[in-house]
Amino acid sequence: MTHNAALFIDGFVILAYFVVIVGIGLYAGRRNDTLQEFALGGHKIPWWAVLASIIAAETSAATFLGTPAEGYKTLGFAYAQLAIGTILARIIIAYLFIAPYFQFKVQSIYEYLTVRFGPRTKNMASGIFLLGRVLGIGVRLYLGGVILVVIWRYLFPGTEITIWTYFWGIVFVTAVTAAYTAVGGIKAVVWTDLIQACLMCGAVVFAIFTILNNIPGGLGKVNEMLDGHQVAMFQTGWEATKPFGDALRQMLENPYTILAAILGSTFLTMATHGTDQDMVQRMLTAENIKKSRFSLIVSGFADIPIVLAFLAVGILLWVYYQISPDPSLPAAHNEIFAHYIVHEMPAGIRGLIVAGVFATMMGSTSAALNALATSFIRDFYQPYFNKTSTDAQSIRAARIATLVFAGLMILVATGAAYAVLETNITIIPLALGVLGYGYGSLLGIFLLGVLTKSRGNDIANVFSMLFGIAAVLVLGKVKIPAIDPLAILKFQLIPAEWNFGLFMPTWWPAISWPYYVFIGSTVTFMLGVLFKSRQTPATEISN
Repeated sequence: MTHNAALFIDGFVILAYFVVIVGIGLYAGRRNDTLQEFALGGHKIPWWAVLASIIAAETSAATFLGTPAEGYKTLGFAYAQLAIGTILARIIIAYLFIAPYFQFKVQSIYEYLTVRFGPRTKNMASGIFLLGRVLGIGVRLYLGGVILVVIWRYLFPGTEITIWTYFWGIVFVTAVTAAYTAVGGIKAVVWTDLIQACLMCGAVVFAIFTILNNIPGGLGKVNEMLDGHQVAMFQTGWEATKPFGDALRQMLENPYTILAAILGSTFLTMATHGTDQDMVQRMLTAENIKKSRFSLIVSGFADIPIVLAFLAVGILLWVYYQISPDPSLPAAHNEIFAHYIVHEMPAGIRGLIVAGVFATMMGSTSAALNALATSFIRDFYQPYFNKTSTDAQSIRAARIATLVFAGLMILVATGAAYAVLETNITIIPLALGVLGYGYGSLLGIFLLGVLTKSRGNDIANVFSMLFGIAAVLVLGKVKIPAIDPLAILKFQLIPAEWNFGLFMPTWWPAISWPYYVFIGSTVTFMLGVLFKSRQTPATEISN
């Protein structure tokens, strides 16, 4: 097969994918006559579609390209042990949070905080979500630029790659996703997620077998190359030969340990799946509480084989490129799987797997855009900007909000691309770490609401959440890659770093990102519980 013929086949497959996804998204949203239909699909989505949608949202492009990068970098499955916490957290969420959300008939879950505490708590929590989700998905969207940059290098070898190359790739993916999400609402999100989850799972399985087949000696050679490396999934991170303080410091600075899995990952998942409008909104599309719970818990068990498969891809890629060195192999770990897909996969299949990368990216992005729009409309637009809005006005405002948030994500994604290019960090710690900064405060205030009946003051809660965020940044000795704000005024991009660890003594550990939510939620809860509530919760949110 000629080079041009192969490119034509791949291009046709990718184009067909985009046409199908956009078509389904537009078709699914043809009857969005009310905000309730736009946000929750009329509570008519079957449990198995909700399950697939949760998996698709979790398995973003950060998973598709970032998790193989972790496997390639660490040569082990230690990252996968964090899935233990995701299962424990889902069980807690299923029996702690979902029932109140259904009981209060919320469209934005932050409305629950209005009736439990008051509008200030709700506004603060919703604001944290809006900012955190824009940052979190924006960071992941950087990988939309990655796959298109790799394709660009393949089509035009020797062409200089700049930040603008990433920017246009990010814009393309975001624009397509925003278009069908703005029209289709949550139904478009769920049904396109179903297709995208199936495509993603098929793509990673095929990739494993393809890479293994291309390694001379197959699995036996892989075992030989990995001899001496700590490939095991379960690691304590504790070195008994070191003094207690040094051993504890090292363990807390290691993100992939049993303690991080049981404590850190559990709290992180409770926040992302219990207090994040993005995730919870799709659970609320289920027909009832029982089916919503079932979808959530089953999705946790599905996480383990998925993350193991993606890590296996990264490890196998390391073995492959050790045996068959490639001088054009990208320096950035996040680009290596994309490089293999473009350069080594057969025509047609290559196009399908590239579509799989877009699938994971668009699945998480579409859900986030819909959740952001829903939260903004219910928490800010209807209560403050247009108290007498009709359904038609609210839906129109939601669609405009979708496009605005898409634009903000493009800016964040471009900044993330610049940070990665300058530092060559892997995307998983950056993407999940960003969520940890504020999501601990969200979880802490929701736990205060559901675990107590008379604690938590509307004004005091705001300060409790702010202290929770500050505690994460300071106690975690967080270093945030950024751009010098003064340089921006001069139309220059100069990398900078905000180091919050300057406030802590040198002996204090730089606590790793899985613990951020635990720190933030604990501080927020302990401060909030000191104050007494001034109102009694109602039983339903007014529409």
